Amino acid sequence: MEHYSTITADQIEEGTGRAIAAAEGILEKLVDQEERTFENTMRPLDRIADVLSHAFADFAFMGYVHPDKEVRSAGKDSEEKLEKFGVEIVFRDDLNRAVQEYASTADADSLEGEKARFLEFTLRDLRRAGHGLGPETRAEVKAKTERLVELGVRFQQNIDEWEAWILATREDLEGLPESFIESLEIDEETGKLKVTIEYPHLIPFQENAKRRDLREELRFKFNTVAIEENRKILEEAIRLRQEIAEAFGRESWAEHRLEERMAKTPQRVASFYQELEAPLTEKGKEEVAAVASLLEEDTGQDAVQVWDWAYYDTQQRKNDYGVDNFEVAKYFPLGQVLEGMFDLTSEMFGIGFAEIEDFDTWHPDVQLFAIEDADTGEELGRFYLDLFPREGKYGHAAEFPLIPGRRLEDGSYQTPVCAMVANFTKPTAKAPSLLQHSEVETLFHEFGHVLHQNLGRTELARFSGTNTERDFVEAPSQIMQHWTWRADVLRRFARHYETGDPIPEELVSQLVAARKLNKAMWQLRQMQFGWWDQQMHGGPDPDLDEIYAKGVEISLLPIHDGTFPLASFGHLMGGYDASYYGYMWAEAFGDDMFSRFEEEGVTNPEVGMAYRREILEKGGSLDGDELLRRFLGREPDNKAFLKKLGISGTD
Repeated sequence: MEHYSTITADQIEEGTGRAIAAAEGILEKLVDQEERTFENTMRPLDRIADVLSHAFADFAFMGYVHPDKEVRSAGKDSEEKLEKFGVEIVFRDDLNRAVQEYASTADADSLEGEKARFLEFTLRDLRRAGHGLGPETRAEVKAKTERLVELGVRFQQNIDEWEAWILATREDLEGLPESFIESLEIDEETGKLKVTIEYPHLIPFQENAKRRDLREELRFKFNTVAIEENRKILEEAIRLRQEIAEAFGRESWAEHRLEERMAKTPQRVASFYQELEAPLTEKGKEEVAAVASLLEEDTGQDAVQVWDWAYYDTQQRKNDYGVDNFEVAKYFPLGQVLEGMFDLTSEMFGIGFAEIEDFDTWHPDVQLFAIEDADTGEELGRFYLDLFPREGKYGHAAEFPLIPGRRLEDGSYQTPVCAMVANFTKPTAKAPSLLQHSEVETLFHEFGHVLHQNLGRTELARFSGTNTERDFVEAPSQIMQHWTWRADVLRRFARHYETGDPIPEELVSQLVAARKLNKAMWQLRQMQFGWWDQQMHGGPDPDLDEIYAKGVEISLLPIHDGTFPLASFGHLMGGYDASYYGYMWAEAFGDDMFSRFEEEGVTNPEVGMAYRREILEKGGSLDGDELLRRFLGREPDNKAFLKKLGISGTD
């Protein structure tokens, strides 16, 4: 891509139109064939997916990262047009006829591997687009599906463009280090310091600010993002999803959605949660009681609120384990952590990294790297790093697939490209970007997606990299987090940013020892989000206020009056609808996979290469269950997950 630095809104609009026209041309040729073969019927569908992916990379992606608001808005419009075109394709009668004709041929019967899977999935897509329903019903399903695209784009845009902060004096910021205070912008009208709801401000403030009232105020602003507009969007989206599910004879959107997931049914998800909820709740109540005691000592009150638990978790880590997050962060300057992560993954997965210095970019902060095979020197993929916050940028951490890996029509292989977007503390004149350990975990997690995307070696774009079942896709990122808790791994690259001294062994031991502190509370919070999602999509006419309130009970903390975090729960409109449970689900499988590393060596290159070949390279070309069986050499289970949580087995 050679126009990121100069791209305009008009260019995005024109380029999107060209891409759609090119895809339409491929489709017209596809449906006009007389004798059906894989090469003239199915391969063009993969080519269309590739064209649309390039258009997302060139144009729609700018809606998430470009510094100019007009360009971002054009990028969001581009995303909506591309997604609607993708919807249009699968609803076309002529495409359905073409694929059905091909499916009845001897050539189709002889397909194996990815090609057979591609035909199977395409037939499923067509069925789920309503081919087989009456024309009037199918037209309604199509219109509702297109409307959902519009709603999803607007929902996320409202979140990304939302700005909120509190104003504080230096005295108000007791408990926070000088480096944090110096990074804050001064409000011109009041002369006070602005603490925003962006993660580099929110998380340290919630964890360290002694002013309880200000922690509450900032948390309130974080959980009231875009309430008025996004609640309406969410309600409409849930209603449309339910109506689509009912058109297919399903009881709920969750039932309809999970056909495409590992779990398959809402009942299996419910069973997964039920197995965990009671033991986690028992442990969680003990953890809340411990926090309540600390709160009472400080304030004379013992009712722990949502703005308390991160603060007292931090106090416990300091007082009981000697872990001060800001002191620990001094050993994790971003550049050094990246270098350590690259060295570790190079050693384990047989790859190397090369930074590309001269490239076109949408912002000066962005870096670009190539991944190369260590044995052959072949370039396997490229990835951008856009790691610091700015106005209007996507506000969370995510990996964005840009160019899919696929076998091109001339027989060569198209190397994949992706981007990791995050919001870590930006460097200052006095200090580099210093990562708290939780941010090191986030970096490794998202880099797991980068490796999954860039090391994939599938023939077809449909199964490239992270194009797996949504409740499996987090497993290759969850497993990466384990290495951030290994003392032998951390000591490789954790060095003080000023002195260069390696992180003291005692501090690493304390950090690792504190890993399970309040673990039940953290997991119950994750379960709360998944439960919300399942209930909202569990049948007709859900009461969102009731669901919100009951879901909060799972967390063991009282509801925060006046808030409605579902309005800024971006996953609900970003492909994780009825699938958010996949984070905990995939964590169980990530733990299971890591158990092989623990058995054979956590930095054993032989296990690493097996993981690369059997998991990363396969992308979505096999079901997640089969990928796990091949790597583990047995049926997957959740024993390692339960053991990690301390609710089964021994440590």
